[in-house]
Amino acid sequence: MRLPPARATIAICAITGLAFCAALLAGQLDRVAMLAGFIPARFSDGLAVAGAAPAWLTPLSATLVHGGVWHVVFNLLMIAFCGRLVEASIGPVALVLLYVAGAYASAAAQYAYMPHSADVMIGASGAGSAVIGAYALLYSPKRTTGWGPISGQWLQVLWLAAAWVGLQALLDIASAGVPGVPAGGAIATPAHVGGFLAGLVLARPLLLFRYRNA
Repeated sequence: MRLPPARATIAICAITGLAFCAALLAGQLDRVAMLAGFIPARFSDGLAVAGAAPAWLTPLSATLVHGGVWHVVFNLLMIAFCGRLVEASIGPVALVLLYVAGAYASAAAQYAYMPHSADVMIGASGAGSAVIGAYALLYSPKRTTGWGPISGQWLQVLWLAAAWVGLQALLDIASAGVPGVPAGGAIATPAHVGGFLAGLVLARPLLLFRYRNA
């Protein structure tokens, strides 16, 4: 099957990649992370960060900030692969809406888990998790035997969710000490789960909305 041009997917990846390159070339990765990253304490405790983006915008601006080359490359590869297929199903506008919703859902999940944390959450993996969640629901083959009340398709979805979070955790461990990756980084597992769930919830409504007049 020949897929239509993935304009929204390409645009998301290009903007994200260019934002990272600009911060890297300027030698301002840490500063940009603090100014554009999502910090739960800014909402719960009124933490002030001079010159930072408005707090309400940081769930989205944080997707443009990454800690190192491996961080951004891995995220963009996953978004490019899954996003192209999801965009073919739901359309470019819906993909952008899904991505933005995933960014905010991932931030909300991270906030719910650590509402008073002053740690900075950065990266596109939370928003990308929404795209992966939609991909899992729309494209998972129904080959797995169901288990009790859980259908085979949903088992496939859960396996993909676990694999995605596991890969992020392994990447975080393996990249420790690698040049270009900040020390002490940690995977924001609640954010990934929140984004993934947003993708599961929104995939079918967005698909049905696109073909509402079909």
